[in-house]
Amino acid sequence: MLLQINTSQSVKAAPVGTGEDFDAGAMIIDHVIDAHEWHLFSIGDKHYSIYLPVILYYNQNFYFFSSRRFDHGYKSYKGFKIESEGPHKGKIVRTIDGTMKTDHDASRPLDFSITKHVVVLFFSIIMLIVIFLTIAKKYKRHPNEPPSGFQSLIEPLIIFIRDDVAKSAIGQEKFEKYTPYLLTLFFFIFFNNLLGLIPIFPGGANFTGDITVAMTLALFTFIITQIIGTKTYWVHIFNTPGVPWYMKFPIPLMPIIEVASMFIKPFVLMVRLFANITAGHLIVLGFISLIIILGQINMLIGYSITIVSVPLAVFMSLVELIVAFIQAYVFTLLTALYFGVAVEESH
Repeated sequence: MLLQINTSQSVKAAPVGTGEDFDAGAMIIDHVIDAHEWHLFSIGDKHYSIYLPVILYYNQNFYFFSSRRFDHGYKSYKGFKIESEGPHKGKIVRTIDGTMKTDHDASRPLDFSITKHVVVLFFSIIMLIVIFLTIAKKYKRHPNEPPSGFQSLIEPLIIFIRDDVAKSAIGQEKFEKYTPYLLTLFFFIFFNNLLGLIPIFPGGANFTGDITVAMTLALFTFIITQIIGTKTYWVHIFNTPGVPWYMKFPIPLMPIIEVASMFIKPFVLMVRLFANITAGHLIVLGFISLIIILGQINMLIGYSITIVSVPLAVFMSLVELIVAFIQAYVFTLLTALYFGVAVEESH
């Protein structure tokens, strides 16, 4: 990673004072989506960003360079550029003869770049490993001592997930096998939800509001649920007990519904996490953008709307703290319920 200062005026969402119209939509979208650079802040016409490594594989060759070469998407480098429009907007594509024209006939390169969300992923994984290894060592060295410090904050959450989520949803006999996964899922989502609310690096990224991140978490739950499914689980899907025969033959209506529900469940997990986390970011940024937009029209109006927008933005940020916990809890609870149904034995 490389910290650079960009003094050009070619920015997508110009702040007040640069002589350009403020594009609220571009600013908000740039915040909630992934990117090859991490914009930190701007002072006048100077923009401070962390440029991340670009790693591409194309035509049996690897390409390594800094995203600074793309100059916020306004330049091409080595025959590649960041697409600014169309279905591949924000993705790296091939150009024609080193120009900024997209080569629509060429295939897209395989992109292994370290993007903003990848940085957040690595950071959160390292932090969670350090935190829980430290707590585990403390338990091992002083097993009979009451928890203290950060340990006293984490322990109630661990007990809550173990007793009120895993044990109650999966059952007394089998919950221990799946508790480690449920704890990992809860703390990973919760930690990254909180990290997204911190406005300074490495916080502020809409990581858990990324649809691909939510989809990956839901996919893990889906795969594990199908793997651990017992004979009873599959019988209930393809030959549901207690359902009249005409609901199964000649048109297998109930099996079709049950099979569809297998895929609907992880889809609901994905959409719920993605929509709720992203919505909070959009609302807060919308309130802040309102100040700048009205301030460009009339400075007095801009100052006046601040009295309303700032308290509302602060209030929404506090709501997001609650949502950060609720969404981690709901995702974990529903996962535990799916596991409980999958491992349930015939009565």
